[in-house]
Amino acid sequence: MESVHAIELRHITKRFGKVVANDSIDLTLDRGEILSLLGENGSGKTTLMNMLAGIYLPDEGEILVNGEPAAIRSPKDSFDYHIGMIHQHFKLVDVFTAAENIVLGLHDGKLDRREIYEKVRAISDRYGFGIDPGKKVYEMSVSEKQTVEIVKVLYRGADILILDEPTAVLTPQETDRLFKILRSMREDGKAIVIITHKLHEVMALSDKVAVLRKGKYIGTVNTKDTNPQALTDMMVGHSVTLNINRPDPVDVVPRLTVKGLTCLDAEGVKKLDNVSFTAMGGEILGIAGIAGSGQKELLESIAGLYPVASGSIEYSPEGREPTELVGKSPMEIKKSGVAMAFVPEDRLGMGLVGGMGMTGNMMLRSWKKGKGAFVNKKDPNKLALEVMESLEVVTPSVECPVRRLSGGNVQKVLVGREIASCPSVLMSAYAVRGLDINTSYTIYNLMTEQKMKGVAVIFVGEDLDVLLELCDRILVLCGGQVSGIVDGRKATKEEMGLMMTRVAGRKEEQA
Repeated sequence: MESVHAIELRHITKRFGKVVANDSIDLTLDRGEILSLLGENGSGKTTLMNMLAGIYLPDEGEILVNGEPAAIRSPKDSFDYHIGMIHQHFKLVDVFTAAENIVLGLHDGKLDRREIYEKVRAISDRYGFGIDPGKKVYEMSVSEKQTVEIVKVLYRGADILILDEPTAVLTPQETDRLFKILRSMREDGKAIVIITHKLHEVMALSDKVAVLRKGKYIGTVNTKDTNPQALTDMMVGHSVTLNINRPDPVDVVPRLTVKGLTCLDAEGVKKLDNVSFTAMGGEILGIAGIAGSGQKELLESIAGLYPVASGSIEYSPEGREPTELVGKSPMEIKKSGVAMAFVPEDRLGMGLVGGMGMTGNMMLRSWKKGKGAFVNKKDPNKLALEVMESLEVVTPSVECPVRRLSGGNVQKVLVGREIASCPSVLMSAYAVRGLDINTSYTIYNLMTEQKMKGVAVIFVGEDLDVLLELCDRILVLCGGQVSGIVDGRKATKEEMGLMMTRVAGRKEEQA
């Protein structure tokens, strides 16, 4: 008897207005299999999986679950078919415990806490999660929150799991732990789809790889029969060079000098502790560290967005006396002549207004120049068109709300706008997080172009391989302190990994 697929998609098509997100896609997933779903940003990966999750309805085509036609019109229908999706942005209530989040919406009456805890622990023991059912979400690390999301779908009986960018905010150690869990699930007969842009993870974890390009299904290959270069060519449609160009710095000059920077959060906890370094014009300074080591607070304090308890931040413009930035608001920093651009970690929360189009978001950089009730849209509209063309932003128009764009296209809009301001200091936090490989290399090239123009580029990253290929020097943070500053051309991942987990005491290099 021929075995049936856990999931079979037949001619699935989904449109959003004139945009065809998925164009007659055929795809299968089997039990005891991990399938990686690859494609550039905007290729339709998440849209396709959202139809399995009951978030979208296909305009055309058919979904079969275990060989039978399935009518998935809501997330509840999806759960009824034992499908669970773990989204890139977690859907948890911070003030609830792990157990309360796991059973949320399942019980109308009084909860039997002991029974729930026992079931949660049974799932945890089976796959090696190590979850505390009584722990509040706001007390959890990113990895623990993700674990709660996975246990939540397993508690509801899911045996077909979809994970969207599951390693985007995990440390290498947390990623290894997640992969061990997923392999255990595969051995248990689960059918798993993982959406990711990290090709080394695809090669390490998956059994098969399915590739989408511009909404179309390109093909499925066995992981053991392919390699990162071949997969990249399938995604993009032409050969892509997977090497980062790093020219030597030329005529470097001190541009930003940070001395003894200390920052406290609202509870008085030190987020940065006596941080000192100099960012040079004409080089890329990388910032490395495990999540929550002070990267966010460092960039935000330089930009005037996070309070500084002590220390100084001096900006040195060409031919002028240094300017002290501590104590100044972002607008005061701008008015004092500091040419600074900031690509924050939170693209739509802090960087762009999701309900506005590209033109409106370009105006955010210069709206104060407008007089009265009217603002001149001509220049921002021209800039929006230039960014759209030069960075190949996929959007129906420059007036389309940016929240409707894929993550990669949102990032292109943000980076393009900040670079267009002609900065002398460019700060970027996780500029390629969740981006496809082609878009990532576009961003790397833009950073290098700015460096060669004499800009001091500060690049916060999470991929150590990229930091070592792209950056001239790399500052390593651990618990808000500087472990050391290494030469990007000479350092190793092993050396940096040790520095990320302990303060190495290499203060002599913090010049």
